[in-house]
Amino acid sequence: MWHSFVRRFSHRYRIVLFDFPNQGGGRITEGPANLSLDEQVDILDAVIKRTSGGDRLSVCTASWGGVVGLAYAVRHPDKLKSLILASIGTKANQKMIDMISKGLETPEMDRSEVAETIIENFGQELPPAMKQRIVGQFKRMDAAAFQAFFEHGSTVLSVRELGKVVDVGKVHCKTIIVYGENDSIVDFEDVKFLASQMPRSELRLIKDVGHFLHLEKEELLDVYEDILASAC
Repeated sequence: MWHSFVRRFSHRYRIVLFDFPNQGGGRITEGPANLSLDEQVDILDAVIKRTSGGDRLSVCTASWGGVVGLAYAVRHPDKLKSLILASIGTKANQKMIDMISKGLETPEMDRSEVAETIIENFGQELPPAMKQRIVGQFKRMDAAAFQAFFEHGSTVLSVRELGKVVDVGKVHCKTIIVYGENDSIVDFEDVKFLASQMPRSELRLIKDVGHFLHLEKEELLDVYEDILASAC
């Protein structure tokens, strides 16, 4: 997700990337595979404490990561300079609900089939190489990571409204929401509502891209360039 971002900005900014447990290279060594939102916020806080040196920082997020970022901003209002939220709304739209529900009802789907479902539903505008990378990522998933993926789907469905788990009105840092106009699983009206609930928010509507934003068009990183510069 963030490799092109790092290539573009690492010469100007210190960038810290990490995988949550059972995502990418992250693993859970003991305890349940599914993490609560509070536990995910605790993990983000631990990473920030270890790497930030106490400075206020900008957190860049996408999709569910934005939920974690918002919860972190509420819990630790003095630690953030800015929060960038890509492809996020306050609730799953009907297409997302239908897609996740279908997956949960058919857990026997193989890894390639899951990847193709994701691409078909909201990754249609990705370049062919990126589509192949997603398929490869799912094929390499071990059993624990694959199970965690389905459990994450259950978590997304359980959060019917973001406002019930995060009081976004208490997010006081500068917040920029980046939304692709062709995003099929996040509704624009919902994104506008989310922006209206935060006192220092800005909404940027990006033409001709969908849910995956800069993965669909790398030149969209110019938008992040402007956002990061304005956050300094």
